[in-house]
Amino acid sequence: MRQLLRSYSVGHPPGAFTLPTAPGWHQLLYASHGVLSVHTRSGTWAVPRDRAAWIPADDVPDVVPEVVVHGRVGVRALYLPAEVFDVDLPCRVIAVPPLLRELVLHLARVCPLDLAMPAHRRLADVLVDHVVDLPDAPLRLPMPADPRARDVAHALVGDPAGPGLPRPGASRRTIERLFLAETGMTFGAWRRRLRIVEALRLLAEGQPVTSVALAVGYATPSAFTAMFRAEVGTTPSEWKVPDGRPGRDRPVIVSR
Repeated sequence: MRQLLRSYSVGHPPGAFTLPTAPGWHQLLYASHGVLSVHTRSGTWAVPRDRAAWIPADDVPDVVPEVVVHGRVGVRALYLPAEVFDVDLPCRVIAVPPLLRELVLHLARVCPLDLAMPAHRRLADVLVDHVVDLPDAPLRLPMPADPRARDVAHALVGDPAGPGLPRPGASRRTIERLFLAETGMTFGAWRRRLRIVEALRLLAEGQPVTSVALAVGYATPSAFTAMFRAEVGTTPSEWKVPDGRPGRDRPVIVSR
């Protein structure tokens, strides 16, 4: 059987869909523009601009993503046969520097590649080398399993500006201990990460920075901007193009 590198490249309107998946194939998921929320059982991964999600073949049965589109999104997914590329990496999110971005977009346009052809195989090898060598760049939001902490998490998901605590049936100290033990994050850090996830979605829908700041619980745009820069690496205004829409090359992928 000919070994191919395949792609899935399409523009999606707002709504939910499931990416095509198959056993035995690694996946690299990238948004050329727009915002994705990719829901799995492993937690929440917020990936703002110039990042991509790697889903290894072994995880595909458990990490089949349901994708929710916010605005119109350009989805670029690459599929690599695991029997050709024996990559021992967990599900991860990586930074996408300009060279890798152009390579992903190029491969999405020209696939399928015949990996028996040396020129095609070299392109695929460069892609895999980047995936292996680039550092993790996650904005991960793990969900706690304990019902008391999970109730708090769900309440905050419904109202990111809310205090979340206290909740009936558990003290503040108990909830904070559960969050740290089950997510590896303090409650305050977890709440900030959630607010980033929500802010990215609202900014992608074109809402003004001031409105987004208030919606996610910040009294002033300056405080929100400081938090956003610390988590994302840029300001909310820089993340958007002048007309208030997310830039064409500024992806967000969120998985839960």
